[in-house]
Amino acid sequence: MKEKIITGIQQVGIGVHDIAETWRWYNDVLGFDVKMFDDEGVAERMLPYTAGKPQPRRAILALNLRGGGGFEVWQPRGRELNYPVTPLRIGDFGINICKIKTSDINAAFAHCVEKKVNVLCEIVKSPFGFRHFYLSDPWNNIFDVEEDDYIYLKEKSKFTGGVNGVVIGVDDMDRSIEFYGKLLDYDIVAADLTGVFEDMKVLVGGCDKVRRVLLKRSKPVVGPFTDLIGTSHIELVKNLDSTPVKTLNGRLWGDPGFIHLCFDIRNMKLVRECAESLGQPFVCDSGGDFDMGDANGHFTYVEDPNGTLIEFVETFKIPVVKKLGIFVNLKKRGDKKTLCRLITRALRLFAVKPEDVK
Repeated sequence: MKEKIITGIQQVGIGVHDIAETWRWYNDVLGFDVKMFDDEGVAERMLPYTAGKPQPRRAILALNLRGGGGFEVWQPRGRELNYPVTPLRIGDFGINICKIKTSDINAAFAHCVEKKVNVLCEIVKSPFGFRHFYLSDPWNNIFDVEEDDYIYLKEKSKFTGGVNGVVIGVDDMDRSIEFYGKLLDYDIVAADLTGVFEDMKVLVGGCDKVRRVLLKRSKPVVGPFTDLIGTSHIELVKNLDSTPVKTLNGRLWGDPGFIHLCFDIRNMKLVRECAESLGQPFVCDSGGDFDMGDANGHFTYVEDPNGTLIEFVETFKIPVVKKLGIFVNLKKRGDKKTLCRLITRALRLFAVKPEDVK
């Protein structure tokens, strides 16, 4: 019997001004060096979020094989970009912060200092019990580097892994807990804390009183990309001292900043039914097979209760050795079956050095 499967966070979408410059930085500093696809085309199915017009763009899906979710770096073409009028404040509706894994936080911190990254604080202990530090990329996106023992492939030249989760601003905490628990399977409230937090004081709005809820999963992670994606968590934040605004308020999807949170899934029909049962129907749907460079599948979008865009991707085909035309057809595999490590390790063939990013 088919069931809804949320494997985990596939990627976080990041709108950028110069895709080569941005990915070069993520490659060099954060180790996102595997180019899963590089696609130039027109986004025709996001019309509610692109002023009703198809959006020319270039998109790169970049992975870090130490394990965790990837980045979809997205550059709109042929239009002027709209930047936030004011800096994002903690608790604003949307993705506030992207969390990054590291198995050696001291080495990760030293690496960022050596690279002259804008590190916002020393290594501190979060109220959830793990050590972490915040950094800002050159385009004012905030990343939270967290200690996490999960490693898919040990690569000595890297100090950080992939995406470990996100911080999302919300209004109605109970409704958001239900949404992320029932639809996305982050159904364990691991912590629920209210106050002014020392570890956040370096952030805009970090001295405000907030409610922080950490969500984890009770279900085991299954699906073709289980080993690569690994575990993750979601932190919901409600600002009790200020009135939140939407991070994309007055701007288009694809404008600079975090634009969506994407999950790798199986059985889109059942995901749709669950979303509708929660009063959050799909807002965009690619339908059938959707080609994106060397991969294809079915993607959809839903809004969380505060309008944060959540993407679902059911991948049908991935390249293994593109030059030889060797691909893996995921439609012919069991929904819960993990790809063998020989295949996912082969993704190293797609690694690109920072100096080769164009």
